[in-house]
Amino acid sequence: MNYLAHAYLSFNQPAILAGNLFSDFVKGKQANQYPDDVRKGILLHRAIDSYTDEHPATREAKNIFKPYYRLYSSAFIDVSYDHFLANDWEQFTDDSLSAFSQEVYNSLDQYQHVFPEPFRRMFPYMKQYDWLYNYRNRSGIERSFEGVVHRAAYLTESQTAFKLFEENYHKLQQYYADFFPALHKYARKTLQGM
Repeated sequence: MNYLAHAYLSFNQPAILAGNLFSDFVKGKQANQYPDDVRKGILLHRAIDSYTDEHPATREAKNIFKPYYRLYSSAFIDVSYDHFLANDWEQFTDDSLSAFSQEVYNSLDQYQHVFPEPFRRMFPYMKQYDWLYNYRNRSGIERSFEGVVHRAAYLTESQTAFKLFEENYHKLQQYYADFFPALHKYARKTLQGM
């Protein structure tokens, strides 16, 4: 899952949210250097990613991108899932997504002192361009796909990925619908068990 889902699956717990959002910038046992609740957020993020990658719907969804993007197909699925979450009326209305996004940025502001340096550099752009809200728009997804390519060592273009996203929109939306309720339940249970 990408930033919106990780924020949403932090269940309104600020320290969990911080760790969950910057977890990709924390390697291995470095997680143990963080305060306990932030560390739990990091571990929750890793559990969510593992569950997502192993879920049958995600495995199927990856096949849409895999012929062109191989190992990076997971990253495009993560961004796609955030789009469908942002547009899932059972989770968000337009106003509630906007309010949620601002709450996340405000909450994260209180944890900047523990951000890993790469996330600290990225966070102002996340806020300025309202990444969390803009997952709702296809133009936001197109920019997010460009970001995947920008961060990837072996990718040179994202236009094909966006075309595949558009061509398979309803199929990807169904994969999300088949998957997200189970992930929500899993994430809540995992956090409660920490």
